[in-house]
Amino acid sequence: MESSTPKSAIVTGASRGIGQAIAQRLAADGFAVIVNYAGDEVAAQGTVDAIRAAGGQARAVRADVSQADDVAALFDTAKRQFGRVDVVVSNGGTMKTAPIAQMSPADFDRMIAVNLRGTFLLMAEAARHLPRDGRFIALSSSVIAKHAPGYGPYAASKAGVENLVQVFAQELRGRGISVNAVAPGPVATELFLDGKSDALIEQIVKQAPLERIGQPADIAEAVSFLAGPGGWVNGQVLRVNGGFA
Repeated sequence: MESSTPKSAIVTGASRGIGQAIAQRLAADGFAVIVNYAGDEVAAQGTVDAIRAAGGQARAVRADVSQADDVAALFDTAKRQFGRVDVVVSNGGTMKTAPIAQMSPADFDRMIAVNLRGTFLLMAEAARHLPRDGRFIALSSSVIAKHAPGYGPYAASKAGVENLVQVFAQELRGRGISVNAVAPGPVATELFLDGKSDALIEQIVKQAPLERIGQPADIAEAVSFLAGPGGWVNGQVLRVNGGFA
């Protein structure tokens, strides 16, 4: 492959929110980006259009990360489109909150399927496709440390992601590929803000010493570091949360 060929990145769940910010930041960093989405084609194409308008390369690709065939096809499409896959960002996820006694098994199974199984499937394909100096970055959550009522199954799925990251980093020994996780705190996305009163949001904001809510760009900046100059960071969880504890 000629050195002039742009590096490429797959970003799952990139149609909106944190994933969208990550895709746009990596494109600004010079990566050709596969903008993965599960259902909202219009939003995903909007991300692609924004990247192209800024002079970058991108393509929207639908795939359910909980399905092995979809994930394999996602990588195949990326290789056909851009010739290589250098960075994989496992961002696609789902969250539903409820006390354990009230959480339906179907909702529990969906979070495990998308958040945990999805990361596992992406890792399996990344192990086959990433070159030396490749990067795998998973999205976890700082809610793991809170033990907050209602977040049990979601936090459990993300705790599993962190364990997979640490094991995967060891399994890729000798290949020069780094594997890390970014664990955001509260971030001003539609998913987080939906259904919360201004008073509750203000209460959450005050929990961080920096006394502001995170922005998608804050998370994208951390991913950009791990995908670029942060190659010596490996097997770690970077808690990007403003000191939220």
